[in-house]
Amino acid sequence: MKKILLSILLIVVSHFSYSQLTTNPSTFKTTEPVTITIDINSNTACNSLNNPSKVYMHSGIGNDSNPWEYSVVGDWGTNNGVGEMTNQGNGIWSITITPKTYYNLTDSQANSATKMGMVFRNASGNQEMKASGCKDFIVNVGYFQVTLGNPTENSTTIISAGGNFTITASNSNGNANYALASHGTTINVKTNATSYSYTHPNITSNQNYTLTVTQGAETIQKSFSVVVNPGTISQTMPSGLENGINYNSGDATKATLVLDAPLKDFVYVAGSFNNWTPTSAYAMKKDPASGKFWLELTGLTAQKIETYQYWVVDETPIANSPVMVKTADPFSTLVLSPFDDPGIPSETYPNLPAYPAGQEREVTVLQTGKSAYNWTVTNFNKPKKEDLIIYEVLIRDFDADRNIQDLIDRMDYFKNLNINAIQLMPIMEYEDNESWGYNTSFHMALDKFYGTEDKVKEFIDVCHQNGIAVILDIALNHAYGRNPMVRMWMNDPDGDGWGEPSTESPYFNTEAKHSYSVGMDFNHQQAKTQYYVERVVNHWINEFKIDGFRWDLTKGFTQQCTATDESCTNGYRSDRVAILKQYADYSWSLDNTHYVIFEHLGTDTEEQQWANYRIGEGKGIMMWGKMTSPYNQLTMGYASNSNIDRMGNKSRGFTGKRLVGYAESHDEERLMYKNLQFGDSNGSYNIKTLSTALKRMEALGAVTLTIPGPKMIWHFGELGMQNSIFTCSNGTINGETCKLDTKPQPQWIAKWVENPDRKSIYDTWARLNDLKINEDVFEGDYSITSGTLTPRIRVWNTSLPTSQLNDVVIISNFDTADKTVNPNFATGGTWYDLMDETGNTSIQATDAITLQPGTFKIYGNQPAKTLSDDQDPFENTFMIFPNPTSHGFKINKTASEVLIYNITGQLVKQFKGNPNKNQEFDILNLPSNIYLVKIISLSGNYQTVKLIKQ
Repeated sequence: MKKILLSILLIVVSHFSYSQLTTNPSTFKTTEPVTITIDINSNTACNSLNNPSKVYMHSGIGNDSNPWEYSVVGDWGTNNGVGEMTNQGNGIWSITITPKTYYNLTDSQANSATKMGMVFRNASGNQEMKASGCKDFIVNVGYFQVTLGNPTENSTTIISAGGNFTITASNSNGNANYALASHGTTINVKTNATSYSYTHPNITSNQNYTLTVTQGAETIQKSFSVVVNPGTISQTMPSGLENGINYNSGDATKATLVLDAPLKDFVYVAGSFNNWTPTSAYAMKKDPASGKFWLELTGLTAQKIETYQYWVVDETPIANSPVMVKTADPFSTLVLSPFDDPGIPSETYPNLPAYPAGQEREVTVLQTGKSAYNWTVTNFNKPKKEDLIIYEVLIRDFDADRNIQDLIDRMDYFKNLNINAIQLMPIMEYEDNESWGYNTSFHMALDKFYGTEDKVKEFIDVCHQNGIAVILDIALNHAYGRNPMVRMWMNDPDGDGWGEPSTESPYFNTEAKHSYSVGMDFNHQQAKTQYYVERVVNHWINEFKIDGFRWDLTKGFTQQCTATDESCTNGYRSDRVAILKQYADYSWSLDNTHYVIFEHLGTDTEEQQWANYRIGEGKGIMMWGKMTSPYNQLTMGYASNSNIDRMGNKSRGFTGKRLVGYAESHDEERLMYKNLQFGDSNGSYNIKTLSTALKRMEALGAVTLTIPGPKMIWHFGELGMQNSIFTCSNGTINGETCKLDTKPQPQWIAKWVENPDRKSIYDTWARLNDLKINEDVFEGDYSITSGTLTPRIRVWNTSLPTSQLNDVVIISNFDTADKTVNPNFATGGTWYDLMDETGNTSIQATDAITLQPGTFKIYGNQPAKTLSDDQDPFENTFMIFPNPTSHGFKINKTASEVLIYNITGQLVKQFKGNPNKNQEFDILNLPSNIYLVKIISLSGNYQTVKLIKQ
């Protein structure tokens, strides 16, 4: 995965005086114009502006808690004039705005705004200027301001039971009224004053305070809290419990929570079951042996949705670390988010539980007695690794609804393409909804933007019913800032509740130990990290019946390098070889045939360690094999750098066929885009012409999919998708800026499957996939002759007799003119065109073959059995009757099994036990519709016929 950059706006709540920034006037209302001036001459670590031609103000307006709350103006990295400042000379830049108008505020927002946040940048956004400490500039708005003397706003103070707590504050612009409330109940007031002081005595329970200060029509609120040290009880934890939620299988009124929080003093559980105001009864106990915190919840209602957080307290934190963190459970399987949930359509996630009012950040969902998903397929037989045709999908960009139901509805599309595995880009809870998913925050939780847990399980079940394996892309190299294990041990100097790992973290490095870092870098040599990873693996295999994982960015699983040493990162690293073998072993201990795929893209020496690992047991780790550049050279019509030898395992030193070779992936530019932009256009044959470029993609399939070993297709390559990877959501192209943007979806709107040029690619690849999966010759040996525009591939399998298809030759012409190609058949006699479904087209071994530009031929020493299956006893004789029918039907021959699928490919009925021609198959309870009846013969062959249920 390429580096993902997320812009995170820092929330700063105190006002600063800046030598680099001034406002004129110094105090102003939202309805008054103000000139903001900066001096970029300051030479600090927080100012990288270097003689910019333009300076932009990226700013927001809000309240004391969040200066960016109400509105943000600016398009980072875009030179569009929004927020552009005027050059006054000598490094002085200024801009004049009227805040209410500039930020498009409502009257209510304009009246309550108290702070503006600002960051300054150059036009491209690669240089910026911040305040001292590299924080946002914060400017007061309005004449009326309130300053807390004690405590700090949004802070948490720890006291002993029975202790006292003093609150002090002051205000500007004359007298004001003060009202102090705890948990919504007013406990003290003071009127007509410019300062405030009150001591709350004899505190025995946790307090959430709000100090409301009113001056005329303006009101400012300050929030803070007090947590009472409950005195943690040391008690042995019941055996058999794991971190996270432990449901009681025999009693749905109980559940036990376990939290591993070393170096923390005490933990409360706050949730819907205690109205988010935990008493000492909800203080977690501590197991003396493991040091883990635990608490048994009682009095729960079966199947009722409950939510909770941990209040994790360190009374004497290290510098810049918080006293208390409120966080969801690290092992959550479902979380609610105040940031992302409002953007989830009800059609995607019906009856989404409401986020609990008054809380902050993610909360964990707990539900006892939940009904288990009723799996149709309980013993799925995975396709052989050697036969895999993997279809990579980003659910967000697959269809208009951007959810998992879209994939269920298109099951026929996958089936007809003859792929046998679907690989989903990350579906674990990630930050934001518009994402590729690699910014994961909760690895065991499903991201609700794609659908419910049961809907995802239905998709997997339907795939299995149709012989398709499901592989998940999983990002366990790192986690992002919302992750509880980041936040519980974080460096948070500005106190906004977000930060990077501190030196105390038992999970993360403070600095990445590799040069491709994104998010927070896991330390995989830590026992707690290893436990977490294995729990994640266990969850998706056992709970969702996932058939395999594609492990993202495995170069990051080392502790031996630094963030700046790329040669170290790309070299052989013994620690990551060992830990990744350990993780593979654990996966295989749960599922002996589990697919393990690494996106390493590293040296052959290191990758051989995994590809050849336990290969004698039929295992071996599959490696991603990027081959975009040489194949794109071919499709563009250029011979230079077009050697495709490394599409196979032998050139990399892999003992078994464990290379997932691909010409396109989510991380690489579309071949068709470059065909149209840079293809050879000399002469009358112009690759930049759409129909010509599309035709060449058929030949691409022939010289990729046929090479022995697993292969991958990036979604819609089979339809000639030509949208650049850098296409923005509005359809424009803008370099790296738009790489992660949601992509337009012309493939369905424009009905590409009905376009002859695009459908021809789909049909050709479907045929090639059928051959690859069903013909044993493609599990044999191979040779590749490449580096020219007429690459040749030979595939043979000496374990097969010559009476069967055991030798195949693929020839192609990626030139822009006709070429006569010698196929160099291994034997004389007749060779059959395997793309002819009748099996009747053949040539003699001595025949010369002339190929038109952008075409290919694939010949075999025998016809393909998948083309003409003479052994099928149902060939031209199988019938079902009556058809249409309102109640049931019969078949005309005895079979081993009869299966009925709906039009989306979901299995709805199944009849086993060698049903005979006298048996009636009852479908009375099926809705009126069109169904597909699949009959499996006694010899294992099958035929499918449409059935109309009236």
